[in-house]
Amino acid sequence: MYEREHYPFHKVCGEYISLESWNFLQDLGVPLSDMQLPVINRLMVTAPNGNSLESRLPLGGFGISRYTLDHLLAQLAVQEGVTLLENTKVTNVVYRNNTFIIFTNNGETEAIVAAGAYGKRANLDVKWKRHFTQVKPNKLNHHVGVKYHIRFPHPADLIALHNFENGYCGISRIEDNKCCLCYLTTAGNLRKSKNDIATMENTILRKNPWLDKIFSGMECLYKEPLTISRISFNKKTQVENHVLMIGDTAGMITPLCGNGMSMALHSSKLAFEEIRSFLSAAINRFEMELQYTQQWEKHFGRRMQTGRMIQYFFGSPVLSDFLVRSVKPFPRLVSYLIGQTHGKPF
Repeated sequence: MYEREHYPFHKVCGEYISLESWNFLQDLGVPLSDMQLPVINRLMVTAPNGNSLESRLPLGGFGISRYTLDHLLAQLAVQEGVTLLENTKVTNVVYRNNTFIIFTNNGETEAIVAAGAYGKRANLDVKWKRHFTQVKPNKLNHHVGVKYHIRFPHPADLIALHNFENGYCGISRIEDNKCCLCYLTTAGNLRKSKNDIATMENTILRKNPWLDKIFSGMECLYKEPLTISRISFNKKTQVENHVLMIGDTAGMITPLCGNGMSMALHSSKLAFEEIRSFLSAAINRFEMELQYTQQWEKHFGRRMQTGRMIQYFFGSPVLSDFLVRSVKPFPRLVSYLIGQTHGKPF
């Protein structure tokens, strides 16, 4: 397993995981039941003008930082015999003669199967000219993500999504009574703010009274926020150059759905099942790739479509207020929409 960074480290992420992943993580050896993590079963959505709605989450989720979770998973992998190569950047993966040659800054290796779980966008995507990297700017790409860990008296059982012009900000509790504050906006918003995050927060985000209250009262636990750019929600392929794609590398659901982490975990299980069948000679490579793609589409295709649809309402002062006002009197409709972006325990 190759990792460009060194564990533990922080990543831009909303750090809310649907409870559909709870049993899977526990089965892997992550001691979730012993960690006193916040269980989240309520959702709040606000429009930029402060109008709000609240709803119960049909399944709910829990909060845990990527710093903690990724480190635990890496340790478990090593304990099970996985070779973990940290501080190692993969520069290319070439498939020839039924074998992969993996090129890194620390040399090259051969492999029978390769899986990519490198996130939203990487140098390999550009090198391979994956379709989503060639798409012109639209409402589903060229986004910027910003994340803080903060201290703030936010209810432990609530995840809130606060809209602002051309973006939305999520806040929920994680371990150790901390909160994760993570927002998505357009590159245009940042340019309009002279590429200064603080200016953007003060002049755009804080027009929402809920966000103004948070930013005026929070204690930042980072010296500066984590950021990521060029985020795209355009369609991706689940197999590229015979490499099986996992998580955001295969397709990124809009963060407002709160389901990206569970989809990543579930897709790793789907990929493992097909890889195991291939390595045991039960299926050939073509069948492995086809069946993984079909399983991915079966479990996540509808969620992705729903997420893209809802995304158009978020970040627009008029449309987000319309959405809040329209669905507020119909709690069953809210639950239905939430259910369309989530799956069942796996």
